[in-house]
Parts: sequence; structure tokens; C-alpha cells
Amino acid sequence: MKLLHAKSALALLAGWTLSACAWAQLTPVGTWHSIDDKTKEIKSEIVISEQQGQLTGRITKLLRAGADQNARCTECTDDRKDQPLIGLEIIRGAKQVEGKAVWEGGRILDPENGKTYNLRLTPVEGGQKLEVRGSIGPFGRTQTWVRVQ
Repeated sequence: MKLLHAKSALALLAGWTLSACAWAQLTPVGTWHSIDDKTKEIKSEIVISEQQGQLTGRITKLLRAGADQNARCTECTDDRKDQPLIGLEIIRGAKQVEGKAVWEGGRILDPENGKTYNLRLTPVEGGQKLEVRGSIGPFGRTQTWVRVQ
């Protein structure tokens, strides 16, 4: 009888642990590969972190074949002007929508054109992918980034 209770408790604990791990993945916090819309190749690695309830994201690696590892954000017009792409903060200020696995209210920078866009981040597929939506008013586009394991 004790063995049956121990197995039940272990199964319950394992189920709770798996649920907690799945919930932990329903966040943009982590390391991601951005994917080129046209070629479908990996462009860069971005690390998203949370500081005081707000998300920030930085490019940590340029992964596109032939990428200039010393490239700078020459098109940027704010404090990121001429800053190196590696280490560049491209996500600022997104906050979680209360009760949802969605982060909004921040801005995302496209370092290729120097423009910033309103941002919405939505983890999908159990947190293994991230829908990254940049928009101006009703116009925008969504990229899907892939979590780095």
C-alpha cells in the first residue's frame, strides 16, 4: 500500500514539474534565433531578458552567412546610432498583458533600416517559437523566432 501511495505522489510531482516547466517556457525570456523572412535562414541570435517587469532584447550573434561581425547600426537615428550590431538593444519596454502570455507596449528596432515599431511578443507552440509583431498603426508584419535550446 505504501508503494502505491509513493508511486501516486511521484506521478503527481512529475506532472506538476512538467506543467511548471511548460509554463516557464511561455515567456519571451530566453535565447532566440531570428529567421529571415525571404530566405528562411537564421539571421541572428537575440537574448531577451526581464528587468523590473520590462523586457529588453539584445543581438548577441550575427549568424547569416557572410555577415559583417563588425557591422554598426548606421541607419539608427536615436542613441543606437553607429553602435555595433552585436550587443545592440533591439527590444525595449514590453510588458506582460495581465493574465495573458502576451507582451506589449514596447518597441522593436529593425537595425537594417533604423526604424522602430510598436511591439507584441506571443510565445507559441509551447514556448518553442515566438511571434514577434512590429507595427505602425494597423500596418505591420510578424516574424517567428525559434527558441535556442
